[in-house]
Amino acid sequence: MNDYTQASFKFKVLKALRYFRLYGPRRTFIKITGIYHSKKKFTEEVWVNKSVVDTDTRNVAIIGCGNFAFSNIAYYLYKHNNKFLRGTFDPNYSHAASFCFHYKGMLIYKSIDDLINDDKVKLVYIASNHASHAEYAIDCIKAGKHVHIEKPTTVSFDQLIRLSSAMKLYPAVKCFQGFNRPKSKLFLELDRYLQKEKGPLMINWFIAGHEISDDHWYFNQAEGGRILGNLCHWSDLTLELIGLNNAFPCVIKSSSPQNSKSDFVIGIEFADQSCATISFSAKGHTFEGVREVLNIHKGSLLGTLRDFQNLDLDIIEKKKSKRLFFRDHGHNANIMNSYKAAFSDGEGVSLRYLIASTLFILKIKEAVDTGNTINLSWEEINYLAN
Repeated sequence: MNDYTQASFKFKVLKALRYFRLYGPRRTFIKITGIYHSKKKFTEEVWVNKSVVDTDTRNVAIIGCGNFAFSNIAYYLYKHNNKFLRGTFDPNYSHAASFCFHYKGMLIYKSIDDLINDDKVKLVYIASNHASHAEYAIDCIKAGKHVHIEKPTTVSFDQLIRLSSAMKLYPAVKCFQGFNRPKSKLFLELDRYLQKEKGPLMINWFIAGHEISDDHWYFNQAEGGRILGNLCHWSDLTLELIGLNNAFPCVIKSSSPQNSKSDFVIGIEFADQSCATISFSAKGHTFEGVREVLNIHKGSLLGTLRDFQNLDLDIIEKKKSKRLFFRDHGHNANIMNSYKAAFSDGEGVSLRYLIASTLFILKIKEAVDTGNTINLSWEEINYLAN
């Protein structure tokens, strides 16, 4: 990391000002608050907040109390209902305590078993380290609790097998995935125009990811690395664009540098003759966070989506452009969709889609890791789904 990107006061101020313009004052403030929340220290103890009233609406628990859950999941839930939070759990007790205090929750769980055995918890948001997502989800599903699983859904084929088995055994439990970008305003706008065109798609994603050090926990072998931790966003978006019924069988190829931790080029050929490339680069610091550009061609439509803030469309002689005042990555819509659907007749993700999207990213990782051409067929998907 160069001298400028070190945490100097000037750098922090400039970053805050830029985020103020990109996300607005409230989002910027909660992002900054989230950074400092993780630095607070609390004495580990069984704690119940006697200053709040235990109501039926306090039926949500959060597993994994890092900055993402603090500045996204709880932020939007609290805006909707400031009495949503029953309790928090994190292996780092101080994280769970700081989180629970800030969002006026009822209690801090000292163990995952305490959360699982709390019958008043109906919905659990899971935002812990990647390898634990599926493990916590399986335990919650078996306890009859709805689950929102942040990405990645699983980090291995074994986890996917066990998660899908639990979903089949407990069909009344609703599962939701933390893929927010398909619910962003401009992605939905783009999709409306794409639905009017016929034929296969040509898709190109270029992503400049956030810089992380070589000793970051992402790179622990058990956690799945950048492909499962980051690239899964755009593999899922690609499936959304193609449509599940048009996607398989597909062929996956990698042109990535050997042993690369953070730089990947993936090529995919889909069943309907659509093609996609996903290029992910993480080199120097990206001052505005993750940068994303989608170029897409279908029928008479040429489209470019930049950072989920700018959309340009060319349809023969017509040009259409739309710019949002603030970036919208779909966090609010996706988080609230899980909350509202869990307590209504809304539906969770289908087992078939969860299996397909998870197998798809696992196969992409296999292609990068081995350098081999990898195929994904309907037979593999249906074997787990049935």
